[in-house]
Amino acid sequence: MSTFSPLTCLRSFEATSRLGSVTLAAKELHVTHSAISQQIKALEAFVGLTLFVREGRGLRVSEDGRLYALQIRHALGDIAEATRLIQAQPKTDELVVAVLPSFGRSWLVPRLPTFQALYPHMRIRLQASLSISNLHQESVDIGIRMGKGDWEGVEQRLLFHDELIAVAAPHFNHGRLPQTPQQIVDSTLIHSTESWLPWCEAAGIDMSGERAGLCSNDSNLILEAVRLGQGIALERRSLVQGAIAGGELVQLGDVCAPYAYPYWLVWPPREGSHTKQHAFSQWLFKEVEDYLGQLKAITDKRPPSVQG
Repeated sequence: MSTFSPLTCLRSFEATSRLGSVTLAAKELHVTHSAISQQIKALEAFVGLTLFVREGRGLRVSEDGRLYALQIRHALGDIAEATRLIQAQPKTDELVVAVLPSFGRSWLVPRLPTFQALYPHMRIRLQASLSISNLHQESVDIGIRMGKGDWEGVEQRLLFHDELIAVAAPHFNHGRLPQTPQQIVDSTLIHSTESWLPWCEAAGIDMSGERAGLCSNDSNLILEAVRLGQGIALERRSLVQGAIAGGELVQLGDVCAPYAYPYWLVWPPREGSHTKQHAFSQWLFKEVEDYLGQLKAITDKRPPSVQG
């Protein structure tokens, strides 16, 4: 004899016990009132217990029914989560990439057309988040992270180190841009989570005390405020170099400070994803090589007095 109740009966029972109404359960499950009633009767016959006490035209869940409903609710939740996970598994023609929103918007997305040209059959799904995704649970093929590279359960390879520079819109302060490090820090600053201390140390100046003005933990919001001419920000070069090259932003001075957390390519060892992971990583490292080469070419063009 089977010990597993029909799933439709369990769903009807759980909904009725939770909502306290056959009518509401029928509405939630998109079935008729009589269908719910019949499924509850069938379930009571199957388990040999009274799950609801009939009171007039209504129902009240019994103590046995209440305890059973709690267990069934948990089990149905597990089934729903298992279904979600299997549905979220990357398809053979889909590449799921976990990425920080700021890096994705400013660095990765502008370069993706070259990958799509190489692999036109591949569907790319970007999964953007400020938190570190569990690549296994989130069914991600590959990810780009920022940190020290000590994550467990994933393969990892260094992409590149970044640096902090001061940037502003060309029209900031009516086009009268600060020229010296001291003038920069005395201007209207838009603060992110990045500390100005390393940059000030590299510039040989001091900036003490709290500063009024806009502050955000989202680089995309910071950079939008900078583009609108609302102030000067200290940001990672990877996020602003494209805007500098396009004339949307300008780097103020030549001072830069090393950024403490480099970018890494990470991926879970998963059967069925190796080919996609290899294709994306090969393409990405070529893009990184080109990017770093462009930065070196810019540095080499500066006068010797500016390079230091």
